[in-house]
Amino acid sequence: MQSEQTSPTPVLSTAQESTAQESTVQESTAQPSTAQSVAGSAPTSVLDRYFKVSQRGSTIKCEVIAGLTTFLAMVYSVIVVPNMLGAAGFDPGAVFIATCLIASFGSLLMGLWANLPMAIGCAISLTAFTAFSMVLGQGISIPVTLGAIFLMGIVFTLVSVTGIRQWVLTNLPKGIAHGTGIGIGLFLLLIATNSVQLIVANDAGLPVKLGDIHSLPVIATIVGLAATIGLERRGVPGGILLVIIALSVFGLIFDPSVQYQGLFAWPNLMSEQSLIGQLDIMGALNPVVLPIVLALVMTAIFDATGTIRAVAGQAELLDEKDNIVGGGKALTSDSVSSIVAGAVGGAPAAVYIESAAGTAAGGKTGLTATIVGILFLLMMFLAPLSYLVPAYATAPALMYVGLLMLSNVTKLDFDDKIDAMAGLTCAVFIILSCNIVTGIMLGFVTLVIGRLASGEWRALKPGVVAITLGLVVFYMGGWAI
Repeated sequence: MQSEQTSPTPVLSTAQESTAQESTVQESTAQPSTAQSVAGSAPTSVLDRYFKVSQRGSTIKCEVIAGLTTFLAMVYSVIVVPNMLGAAGFDPGAVFIATCLIASFGSLLMGLWANLPMAIGCAISLTAFTAFSMVLGQGISIPVTLGAIFLMGIVFTLVSVTGIRQWVLTNLPKGIAHGTGIGIGLFLLLIATNSVQLIVANDAGLPVKLGDIHSLPVIATIVGLAATIGLERRGVPGGILLVIIALSVFGLIFDPSVQYQGLFAWPNLMSEQSLIGQLDIMGALNPVVLPIVLALVMTAIFDATGTIRAVAGQAELLDEKDNIVGGGKALTSDSVSSIVAGAVGGAPAAVYIESAAGTAAGGKTGLTATIVGILFLLMMFLAPLSYLVPAYATAPALMYVGLLMLSNVTKLDFDDKIDAMAGLTCAVFIILSCNIVTGIMLGFVTLVIGRLASGEWRALKPGVVAITLGLVVFYMGGWAI
């Protein structure tokens, strides 16, 4: 749905935070904060305090730019998700509204409650599973499918609030944690290059090949990537966002496929085609459907959790023990969003990998996610504008972030060769299988068997062994998505 350019700096402990906050209050009487200097108004001061903007080393301006960057990087979802579910018989217009509502609710919850710069939306991988496996593949009706998503959200939330999901995160070995970041970076590169046909499927031989290097989207993407790297190197504020806007304007002028289709469209929430409240929970409790619900939960636990950890790492929001600052609320936010997804008629929700575009632009607080949530709410009324951002406008941002996330390789401890190699195994198979959970599973298997074969079995934690066995059973049982 699936991260650092520099090593994460330790976040202050609780005691240190208290001291820092007192110091900040004292200093504020002497001189305005950076954020206050930017806006110079009382509302800015309120935002600064609520989101701890200055405390985390950011500014209001930087957070707004980061929010816009993340939104533009993931706004494609309001086109892709309705198209995918529409192919399975969902009403595309109703799904468009649901997609906006889910992204708005989830991102606002993440921003206002968890105070983290991570945006939530309909997970593309789980959207594909919903459309092509559940509805078209197994013939499950749309109401029962929505009921299954709702139940998945409830179970997922219980797993989050009871601490099971945090336990998984705590027992994630450092090598696999960093390997997940590397793999997601590679995954982002593949997604972005394929979206503009720079890398395409191969009919014979190796799975992929170079696309049409002469096409406008490919040329624009390559130029955009180089420009992004250059602007970021110069420290131009909002460099990623500037490239997205510039390529969108370029497309509107020179690309016939990018056309202005209007500005405003009033959403009809109560039409006959609306999917809000159309879920069938009792039908989803059918023994035939329940294994699918559990498969969705297992996939979400490792997929979304790995993404959250990777994005938090890039935003330097890990404490001295490599735990996510405010991680409990973050884990609960995306699981609750899946409950809402089933209720309003969309696909399961998850933190978007594209959130890394916003953290790369400097986002460090929930204000970034709040901006995203507000923009998706407005998007329901500005649907035609979504077609003004072509794939080649956002692909450079995703590619740049993917490249940044490859720097995780420097954090692997090659003195502990098994841990490092398990991390690399995880990274490589995320991209080879195009599946984050598959990479994590093979990373765990490599780690456990490697420890046993090397005689280092005492280094294995019971939690790591338990997670490995659970993942192996999940895959060998044929439940993996």
